[in-house]
Amino acid sequence: MSDHAPPPTTEQVAASSRECRRIARGHYENFLVASVLLPRSMRQPFYHLYAFCRTADDLADESPTPEAALAGIAEFREQIRRVFEGGELKGIFIALAQTVGRFDLPRKPFDDLLDAFVDDQSIHRYRDETELLNYCRRSANPVGRLVLALAAVESADCVDENNLRLSDQVCTGLQLANFWQDVARDYRIGRIYLPQTVMQRHGFDETALQSTLQHQRPTPTAVRAAIAEQCVIARNKFDSGRPLIGRVPSWLAADIELFIRGGLATLDAIERIDYDVLRKRVRVGKLRQAWLVGRVLIRKPFLPGRSTSASQLPQTMGGDV
Repeated sequence: MSDHAPPPTTEQVAASSRECRRIARGHYENFLVASVLLPRSMRQPFYHLYAFCRTADDLADESPTPEAALAGIAEFREQIRRVFEGGELKGIFIALAQTVGRFDLPRKPFDDLLDAFVDDQSIHRYRDETELLNYCRRSANPVGRLVLALAAVESADCVDENNLRLSDQVCTGLQLANFWQDVARDYRIGRIYLPQTVMQRHGFDETALQSTLQHQRPTPTAVRAAIAEQCVIARNKFDSGRPLIGRVPSWLAADIELFIRGGLATLDAIERIDYDVLRKRVRVGKLRQAWLVGRVLIRKPFLPGRSTSASQLPQTMGGDV
């Protein structure tokens, strides 16, 4: 089925691309920091993907009510349908459609992300680690799969099953690091990502989180032990996914290394505060991020990824930085 709609004008594409850049540049994220390592011709497609992910995530987390969030996500789902099946597009979706068509991006990762954001409106607890990892499969892993699909324009085997599996490990590691960084903040908005079986294994329940935050006490020993255990799991995800660096074009290898270094830096910061995550929120500051980028830039010519010539990459529409 395909809806008939006139193609967007050059001005509409340019305006949509500018809006994607504005969204990307307005957020403090590893996804944006990593863009400085990209060839110029790949930055705008990254901005298009980022704008979709960021805006959908904001709908899920910052809407005034779950009903408003679900309505907004439904509108995004309809726009994604039109991107792939045809129909009139609005806002950032005009530029996103250009990137989807140019790079032949798959639809499933977009749908998976939206499914995860829908679940966010009603699922705020996880029974066990399997449930949590299944959530990561839909909320984090699709982003890596879309980035690999961008790289597939140069080499189709970028999206082979082994690479997809390795990418999933890195993305899940990043998601988990974010969870253990934000235990207190997530609790305040009604979410607990520590699985119930993990809490039970360490001898506490969510009332320990509530009491600690209410009385502004140091994180209890049992909670620290649980966080430490989960940080080890996240580190293992990064270790498992690291071989991806040697299996993709060098421009993407540099970004993957930065993602992994950034995730490990977050875990290191949690360890330095002795896992006192209910009293302190760690973050990798801008100076630290600049240092990480510098380390990767210094090593970039020697990264084991495949070489890439800018002339091999498709030109983007709507301008660039």
